[in-house]
Amino acid sequence: MNILVINCGSSSVKYQLINMETETVLAKGLAERIGIPDSVLNHQVNNRDKIVIKRDMKNHKEAISLILDMLVDKEHGVISDMSEISAVGHRVVHGGEKFSGSVIIDDEVMKVLEECSDLAPLHNPPNIMGIEACKQLMPNIPMVGVFDTAFHQTMPRWAYLYPIPYELYVKYGIRKYGFHGTSHKYVAMKAAALLNRPLEELRIITCHLGNGASLTAVKYGKSVDTSMGFTPLEGIAMGTRSGSIDPAIISFIMAKENISVEKVMDMLNKKSGVLGLSGISNDFRDIQKAAEEGNERAKIALEVFNYRVRKFIGSYTAAMGGVDAIVFTAGLGENSPETRENICRELAYLGVKIDPEKNQVRGKEMDVSTDDAKVRVLVIPTNEELMIARETVEVLNKR
Repeated sequence: MNILVINCGSSSVKYQLINMETETVLAKGLAERIGIPDSVLNHQVNNRDKIVIKRDMKNHKEAISLILDMLVDKEHGVISDMSEISAVGHRVVHGGEKFSGSVIIDDEVMKVLEECSDLAPLHNPPNIMGIEACKQLMPNIPMVGVFDTAFHQTMPRWAYLYPIPYELYVKYGIRKYGFHGTSHKYVAMKAAALLNRPLEELRIITCHLGNGASLTAVKYGKSVDTSMGFTPLEGIAMGTRSGSIDPAIISFIMAKENISVEKVMDMLNKKSGVLGLSGISNDFRDIQKAAEEGNERAKIALEVFNYRVRKFIGSYTAAMGGVDAIVFTAGLGENSPETRENICRELAYLGVKIDPEKNQVRGKEMDVSTDDAKVRVLVIPTNEELMIARETVEVLNKR
């Protein structure tokens, strides 16, 4: 069974074709600059050299059509025709409260996705465009929606409700939804396997640390709290996002700078976080280098980031009544020994002890704790595409 995983951004399409018998990636790639000049498709088969195709792609349908052409191409393809694709798994950022799991996409599901576009105006519209394009190009192949928010639908109401007038939750769905759910679910399952213990017996804090970053408290296999909220802006400081701040700061900046709420929100989403604090970059590698060279603002940015991650770990330990494992994943979590060390340094009271030698690992699955540590610290590379493919197969098998 081959599953095509599609992840549509506003001007891009990421894809992987995965053989689910062996869970191997047959082909993968990225179409970029869709709808703007100099469109390009990067296509790679297994471990062969990447193929770069420069061709105008006016919309997502043209991009996906080119991707499908490459998958069946005699020289660079991996299948003979579309019948070898069993289903398409679509990453959908926001499913609101409607979906607690992945679903076959039908007209009713499409209607709900449109309704959720107000909650994720940057993400859901391109997700919808990708689904519609695939339905037109592959009308007889099942489409499955896998939602970033679904894993967090197990949060109890005291975790997802905001202390604002309840009527606003009822009218507009203003509540915590959480994101990165596919990644958090995947690494929590991998953590249980690595520890050789049932997921249903473990309390795990998963730290998805990249340019966008979030933490999740996974108690006995279920998400019970997560740091991102109504939007991906809430939570810890990130590459360009502020994370949680006093909401009164928004009106204060508007008055002092004489700017609109839209401009303030743009600032908080795109010009804040470690970029805003450091004034250097949203790339943690650049900031780390500058800090090592003595740049004070770079040091401040890293201190704020590490401190806020550490605070969430402490609060989620309290929320779950303890913790058995802390998992680091995503670009920064997987590849920065310094970040892991600095975050965990003040967590010895929980029973966290990192082995400095083991912690030098980058991008590989590893328990980096000392042998006597009560709380295991794990590095687990995430694989959202594989998780989407697995969820797609699960939905197909339930039909």
